[in-house]
Amino acid sequence: MFMQKLDRLSRMAREHQHKRQCRALLEKPVITPSDDGLILFSMIGTAVVLPYLLAIKSLHHHLQRGKIVLLDDGSLTDADKRILAEHLGNPRIIPIASVNTGPCPRGGTWERLLTIQSLREEAYVIQLDSDTVTIGAVPEVAAAIEANLSFTLSGGPIEAPLGSMALPDFAARFYPDGPEEGGHIQGYFESRILQLPDAANRRYARGCSGFAGFSKGPGRVAAMEAFSQEAEAFCGPRWTEWGTEQITSNYLIANEAGATLLPYDHYMNYWNEAWGADTRFIHFVGAWRHATSAYATATTQAINQL
Repeated sequence: MFMQKLDRLSRMAREHQHKRQCRALLEKPVITPSDDGLILFSMIGTAVVLPYLLAIKSLHHHLQRGKIVLLDDGSLTDADKRILAEHLGNPRIIPIASVNTGPCPRGGTWERLLTIQSLREEAYVIQLDSDTVTIGAVPEVAAAIEANLSFTLSGGPIEAPLGSMALPDFAARFYPDGPEEGGHIQGYFESRILQLPDAANRRYARGCSGFAGFSKGPGRVAAMEAFSQEAEAFCGPRWTEWGTEQITSNYLIANEAGATLLPYDHYMNYWNEAWGADTRFIHFVGAWRHATSAYATATTQAINQL
């Protein structure tokens, strides 16, 4: 019990120090938006304004293009909005309460994915989480934008080379023993993925919605709604749990022609392992975000590049 409390206090201290570290971003160059066919989109709240500035400024530094649109989770203050306006070229901010989720779940970032479907009708859209850091060139992302092809961050090193898979192949590869009980909703859903109608003609990719690109073109709200209702039919009340939006993002991208999973040696999730010399993008997932000093190390590297 004592060690657990000490670990929790250590994480809180590192999180507090990281936000202090991110204040240096307020002295770095502001972003001048470009109406060039790219939207850099994120859902944020007051608790992550400074980490978000790290995420967006470090990515924009290497892309050097795009304008910014934000989804306010309902907690942004007037002071937050002034900072965002000053540093991001007065971005459009959409209130989360204005997003109609229809038959899809509400919360759990579903509003984010639904908003993307509207935005992609006017431009290529990159979804960027606030707990990400870009520390190097991102040519694969730039190429996807130029080719108007969707992409997603891979869930891990095993999944990246597999890419988008036909559902029967996916089930055989990851769930040879059939449906799993309990556990995270992603495993619960994926182990039942063959229960989707017409499963033989559908695809899925085990990606991460923390960083994803959506090609410019017709929004896929109807496809989202249909998929959500199909999944809810066999997941039941669990389909309202956190993680169902990521499943849906994976499904939508996997079924788009030419979509790819980013190479994991360049674009990774941090699970308490060292990254390589050629790593360009790191997603510091919640469980490990402040467990070590790695987030602070990447933050220093990115800030020094600006």
